[in-house]
Amino acid sequence: MNAQEIDKQDIDFLKFIGGEVLDLGDGYAQLGFDVEPHHKQHFGVVHGGAIATLADHCGWYAAVSMLEKGFSAVTIEIKVNYLKPARDEVLKAEARVINQSKRTIFTTIEIFSKDTLVAYATATYHVLDERKALDNAKQ
Repeated sequence: MNAQEIDKQDIDFLKFIGGEVLDLGDGYAQLGFDVEPHHKQHFGVVHGGAIATLADHCGWYAAVSMLEKGFSAVTIEIKVNYLKPARDEVLKAEARVINQSKRTIFTTIEIFSKDTLVAYATATYHVLDERKALDNAKQ
């Protein structure tokens, strides 16, 4: 799938958190969002769930950039290591495809607050034929 096809996909949950696609390439994606009060937990730093959501979306965009039209991917595993509190106004994530097989794609994702690495994630995505997935969902 090329960058234009991927960017046109309507990802409601990404919009819900205020996220946007900043850059796309073959096996690469950069996403970000402006930190709002509802993204923060009771200590005033960005909630880990918001960081994990950004990481998952960013990894997914990098993964599907490697697929032909008619195929997509779903998350089968994600692990996030929280390294430092995210306090700044903007979070950015960069994902890269590290390995791809016929059925899975493995990515690494770095999440930054300004120039500080605040989290590091790995995610594995299962490759799906969209037609078969839609047929199975109807059953």
